[in-house]
Amino acid sequence: MIGTRKLGGLEVGAQGLGCMGMSHAYGVHDDDAESVATVHRALELGVTLLDTANVYGAGENEKLVGRAIAGRRDEVVLATKFGIVHTEAGMGARGDAAYVKQCCDESLQRLGVDHLDLYYQHRVDPQVPIEETWGALAELVEAGKIRYAGISEASAETIRRAHAVHPVTALQSEWSLWTRGIEDEILGTCRDLGIGIVPFSPLGRGFLTGTVSSAKDLPEGDMRRGMPRFAEDNFARNLAIVDALRALAADKGVTAGQLALAWVHAKGDDVVPIPGTKRRKYLEENVAAAGLALSEEDIAAIERAAPADAVAGARYPESFARIVDK
Repeated sequence: MIGTRKLGGLEVGAQGLGCMGMSHAYGVHDDDAESVATVHRALELGVTLLDTANVYGAGENEKLVGRAIAGRRDEVVLATKFGIVHTEAGMGARGDAAYVKQCCDESLQRLGVDHLDLYYQHRVDPQVPIEETWGALAELVEAGKIRYAGISEASAETIRRAHAVHPVTALQSEWSLWTRGIEDEILGTCRDLGIGIVPFSPLGRGFLTGTVSSAKDLPEGDMRRGMPRFAEDNFARNLAIVDALRALAADKGVTAGQLALAWVHAKGDDVVPIPGTKRRKYLEENVAAAGLALSEEDIAAIERAAPADAVAGARYPESFARIVDK
């Protein structure tokens, strides 16, 4: 069993479970039984924070998570998101009040629950004042449909403006050894305001585990095939980082992925990473990383092996990057 941590006033297991890959983005999604078993095993291990979104699998991921937690709602801290929309022009964001409330009702129905523990704004809508979006979230709290509100991939200024309307409980943004952008200003802002940090892709979308040896190994339709860091001209340079991590990990008798995940855990008691998996084997490997203690010397050695400026390629293609709040 892992311990617990606090995201604002919300107590959760020290590590969460990202459920996206069970229905969306990465590879083949044809084993719902194993996905459900993975959720059940997570709960047994003290992983209480389950993370999904309305956009994952066009709602199918929420339905899957709902089936997995049926009869076990009290064991779960349930998080989902709204705000990403797909248009003819590509990926966009929407945050008007009516849409926020509509999405919440639809997610509740798909998940088969009467309230959400944590409801995130998945992306910031540049056309709608953040105050409108967060006013709607505050009304959902008052209505008892959500307990806490969070935000994802938001700038420090946006976080402050949202927090002035209603407390932001958690920021969900990408944070790992090869994605360090929140450390400049956003992390300090969150800590000033008492906002918890929920890093997604703490294993670099699986790259830092060392299990992907070539982009060609990824299945057709896998989102990573279109990501710059997995492109052929960047892949070999980034693999050198993994090789350096693997050498350090071997000295500790752990995997490169466990070492990378332990580094995220070591960044503070207000940090609850949500590595995603659809298999119990990898869930158990990830959970073991939560108990791996790192000394200051260990952390320094890891950061020398994986310096932030050594990563080759942008983290998103332009079609994704354009809806990240700057």
